[in-house]
Amino acid sequence: MPTHRSQPWTGPAILSYGFRPFFFLGSLYAGVSVMLWLPVFYGELELSTLFAPSDWHVHELFYGYLSAILTGFLFTAVPNWTGRMPIRGYPLLVLVLVWFAGRIAIGFSSHIGWAPAMAIDLAFLASIGGVIAREIIKGQNWKNLKVVIPLFVLLVANGLFHLEAHFYGISDISQRLAMAAIITLIMLIGGRIIPSFTRNWLVRENPGQLPTPFNTVDKASLLVAIPTLLSWVAAPQSMVTAVLALLAAIAQFIRLSRWAGFRTLRDPLVIILHISYAFIPVGFLLLALSILVPDAVSSLAPMHAWGAGAAGSMTMSVMVRASFGHSGRPLKSTMVTNLIFVSLLSAAIARITAAIVDGHTDLLLHIAAFGWFFAFAGFALFHIPLFFKAKRKA
Repeated sequence: MPTHRSQPWTGPAILSYGFRPFFFLGSLYAGVSVMLWLPVFYGELELSTLFAPSDWHVHELFYGYLSAILTGFLFTAVPNWTGRMPIRGYPLLVLVLVWFAGRIAIGFSSHIGWAPAMAIDLAFLASIGGVIAREIIKGQNWKNLKVVIPLFVLLVANGLFHLEAHFYGISDISQRLAMAAIITLIMLIGGRIIPSFTRNWLVRENPGQLPTPFNTVDKASLLVAIPTLLSWVAAPQSMVTAVLALLAAIAQFIRLSRWAGFRTLRDPLVIILHISYAFIPVGFLLLALSILVPDAVSSLAPMHAWGAGAAGSMTMSVMVRASFGHSGRPLKSTMVTNLIFVSLLSAAIARITAAIVDGHTDLLLHIAAFGWFFAFAGFALFHIPLFFKAKRKA
């Protein structure tokens, strides 16, 4: 007999699955916001927000874009973990509106005040965390309950972001805490899906060496990386943080090397996962260098390696796979998809380079901004049928 979760959906396709509205709106917002950021950065545009311009840019990357994409991913993954119905219909619409209200509240916080803006903004992650926890608990899928912890940390970091911005004029610890939570999530979830997707493709297309299963090497790499991130949050310029960052970089490079990514060059949808994860050890290395040789490497370099590089490219690669798979499309990269990946990687490399070299900064910032815009706005606009049309029949 059909299970409860197999009941057909007869409403609008955009509300049939969590990935549809959140991937579409989140990626479109990522593209538009970076185009706003350029004139704001150069003093040509002033926003009606109480945040300092750089804080608005960072906040909306974390809690506008990344929170939306993370929600779309979890709302797609959790039903597979638990066997329960996906969140859809009016409950999904309400959550989308809560996310949108947060963007409006932040953008016009100078008119409504910092406290109401904070309350409206925090409502989204609080709601998402509650929904995810409820679904995992009701599905008795206890092993995945740990994904709620980084969500809770992101919620706390968001509240701290508002408080720092109001009382001190600019955010500090909250930025690092949010990034630490995001990188931890990528290490946890990426460490599961990258070897799995790689193994599936290799077994089918290129038999031979397969990714090494999760073992003590993976555990050790996490036991080094997570304390490093915590040390960075608390003491970003400490020599202890620098030493830990070097160890974490080595451990994460070793972890990545065990997943046989070099054997997947023929499939952009697989190799992009490995490239995305590579920005994590690169970020740890840049963190160490920013402490050891601050005159040569800016403290912004690891932030952009993790933000534009790891988070940006990993979320894009997951969005493409999930959108194709759950819309009935073959898991094959297209010319548009390849251009999106190239644009995004170019943006990440340009932004990291701008934080290291002194010359050509304006050019690099424009390459980064336009590459990011073409990648995310292109993903949203060129794949509109994936979000607004029903799943193709097999």
